Amino acid sequence: MGNKIVLEMEHITKRFPGVLALDDVSIQAYAGEILALCGENGAGKSTLMKILSGSYPESSYEGTIAVEGQACHFANPLQSERMGIEMIYQEVSMHLDSTIAENIFMGSWLRKQGRVDWQGMNNESKKYIEMVGLDAEPTDIVRKLSTSQQQMVSIARALRKEPKILVLDEPTSPLTQSESEKLFQILKKFRADGMAIILITHKMDEVFQNADRVTVIRDGKSISSNLLKDTNENRIIADMVGREITNYYPKEEVPIGDVVLRAEHFSVAHKVVPGRRIIDDVSFDVRAGEILGVAGLVGAGRSELMNAVFGKDPKISGDVLIDGKKVTIKNTADAIRNGMALLTEDRKKDGIVGGMSIRENITLPFLKKVANGWMISREKEEAVTRKYFEALEIKAPGMETLVQQLSGGNQQKVVLSKWIAQNPKVLILDEPTRGIDIGAKHEIYKLMVDLAREGVAIIMISSELPELLSMADRIIVIADAKIKGELSAKDCTQERIMELSAHSEA
Repeated sequence: MGNKIVLEMEHITKRFPGVLALDDVSIQAYAGEILALCGENGAGKSTLMKILSGSYPESSYEGTIAVEGQACHFANPLQSERMGIEMIYQEVSMHLDSTIAENIFMGSWLRKQGRVDWQGMNNESKKYIEMVGLDAEPTDIVRKLSTSQQQMVSIARALRKEPKILVLDEPTSPLTQSESEKLFQILKKFRADGMAIILITHKMDEVFQNADRVTVIRDGKSISSNLLKDTNENRIIADMVGREITNYYPKEEVPIGDVVLRAEHFSVAHKVVPGRRIIDDVSFDVRAGEILGVAGLVGAGRSELMNAVFGKDPKISGDVLIDGKKVTIKNTADAIRNGMALLTEDRKKDGIVGGMSIRENITLPFLKKVANGWMISREKEEAVTRKYFEALEIKAPGMETLVQQLSGGNQQKVVLSKWIAQNPKVLILDEPTRGIDIGAKHEIYKLMVDLAREGVAIIMISSELPELLSMADRIIVIADAKIKGELSAKDCTQERIMELSAHSEA
């Protein structure tokens, strides 16, 4: 690790109406190091980085920022960029209908004799595309790329500006395991070149495999900063949540009852490849009190299968039986009416209404139940909402807080509350803990066990194999449009799941 301090943020205090978001926080970053910045959702990590990026101007907070010893006074993001600071956010932000080259040079297109130098930009972009190991051409349209490829374009765009400090906020959440490994190989190369890298992540394995130092923030305060060799996972988790979590996966044995949902002969068309099926003649069931894990590589069709069962996406064929009776599910309203609930993978896109309050979001799917005749009863709404607001420990000033003002983990808890409040028979959870912190994960796991104990049949899609093995009773593995194996979680290993996931007919 380099000894030269590149970044100093000292005594940063930031207030929002009714909330002290940051309370006298100080961090340092060194040249040639990867600094992991850890903390629960809502701890203040993103707020701190928005101050560093100039998104929150100097006039809106107290404290000082210095880059290589020079005092910085950022009024906007452009001034932060000029000091060599680049941000890669969790939600990929791209001009989707522009080319890769246009995105890499966005805001500073090359010019030649007064005109845009398209050829020059394409040629120059190749260097950065190769730097991040992206298999694509500068002229490719960004919309046609996968989310992980788009993530690599945003990193290429940041690199073109030759930053001194690169901040990545949950950069691997849209990436597969192999893509994540490739990203960290690239980051280690930048570290060797003397760049200071700040990595915000909830994944402890990423911290221990890649970081040099870890700084923990809790409830808007600086808690600890240690070299990785001087700390351990339990200590970091205790610093993050303010208590020791001894039983990280609180799975309990609960009585498993009869089959609640059976899906028969489901086939789903591939959204991109005409004439191809992403799911082909798949059948499965889930029982009362059971947590059924669904494994498979990203793109194997796990979400597509569950979306089709729930009536969210069209199907080629397939029947749904609830409690042994065939039901007609043409759309999501039919699914909800038949006792099903689906927590989607992309909460921003189809899980929340950001401009509405927590109260309004939670009661949105069942307004009839909280209405007196034609009028919605605020009293009934508040009674339902308060129960879940408290049970899931949603961190917010109150139930009238707009959902878009919440951290990612707390948004996830709102979406979960919205569905649980309907007392579903079948709860489908698609990547329920993606991008959320350890404390929030633990609460969601406990909630899953409580629901299973009440007889809810739970289907959980997850890319985190330790999570599947610890929380599921049974696991089905999807690959090549089929179920390649059905395993008891007790007798199963990560290697066996990976072996079945990577199974290829090609």
